[in-house]
Amino acid sequence: MHRAALLLVLLICNFVFALSLTDGLLPNGGFEHGPKKTEMNGTVVTSKTAIPNWEISGYVEYIKSGQKQGDMLLIVPQGNSAVRLGNEASIKQKVQVIKGMFYSITFSAARTCAQEEKLNVSVSPNLEANDWGILPIQTMYSSNGWDSYSWGFQADRPDIEISIHNPGVEEDATCGPLIDTVALKTLYPPKLATNLIKNGDFEEGPYVFPKTSWGVLIPPHIKDDHSPLPGWIIESLKAVKYIDSQHFAVPEGKRAIELLAGKESAIAQIVKTIIGKTYVLTFAVGDANNACEGSMVVESFAGNYNVQVPYDSKGKGGFKRAQLQFNATSTRTRIMFLSTFYTMKNDNSGSLCGPVLDDVKLISVRNPRRLL
Repeated sequence: MHRAALLLVLLICNFVFALSLTDGLLPNGGFEHGPKKTEMNGTVVTSKTAIPNWEISGYVEYIKSGQKQGDMLLIVPQGNSAVRLGNEASIKQKVQVIKGMFYSITFSAARTCAQEEKLNVSVSPNLEANDWGILPIQTMYSSNGWDSYSWGFQADRPDIEISIHNPGVEEDATCGPLIDTVALKTLYPPKLATNLIKNGDFEEGPYVFPKTSWGVLIPPHIKDDHSPLPGWIIESLKAVKYIDSQHFAVPEGKRAIELLAGKESAIAQIVKTIIGKTYVLTFAVGDANNACEGSMVVESFAGNYNVQVPYDSKGKGGFKRAQLQFNATSTRTRIMFLSTFYTMKNDNSGSLCGPVLDDVKLISVRNPRRLL
């Protein structure tokens, strides 16, 4: 009886421990606890377990904010420390999760002197051979050189290992990317109500670091089989940005999507419809109050129907509402949104930006004449 009670307590403790790791930084996820001096050669970490809670392999450097590399000043976005991954180097950490649940990894990264940098994010051991993704980081979307990236997966086992690996091979190993602030968040499958669109308010999504002002990039579907934006497919060649109301202008609620790269940045969702029935798709279009100015157009598609919604952005926030009425011609209708034009911030950073999309709703209509 005593053993059974003790086992129950241990199971509860393990379950609570797993839950505690699902919404926020991983242990030492900001790399503020670093190696001992005896475990470093200059900035190079010489022991695979020198960084608390992490295991490293290959050429890994422990970087302090303000450190210089030639004429380049290395900036750390949060805290005082980060790591740099050289050729074929990686960092990994074991985490307890709940089997069968969906999760999203969020981490911040910056490229240094290499031009074609990529990062391989993976989870193991997982039964799916494709539970990894190559995320290109050569395109800079923020003004300070750092971007946050997200990647989603479904846990096949309660004990997993999260790995971030630099697959690049440069002549200079010190040209690898910087990594900071690694977090994990549980994703809950969205439920349908009167709105036929899942997660149309975008409230369910990847972890957003509370002290960063550049949002989170969500990679294209071809880079991520389990989208960190539940219900939605990133149906394009470029990423979209997940933004929060703490740092951006959001039309409704606390989260929204910024379409960054013209027609190369699109999101879609396939919904069940009844042939011949009339539906109305409504949504909000605006700007994020992030110095993204100019004439913008969001194109909305529902099967063979489409509408273009112009928005003249002053870069200071604001939005307008739009709708698209259509008759379903199939039992499955693809709903898609994209930005017609490329837009750049007016802060001389050359950073891509675009219109904001939020509050997407789809309802069936009994009497469409009343809408006219």
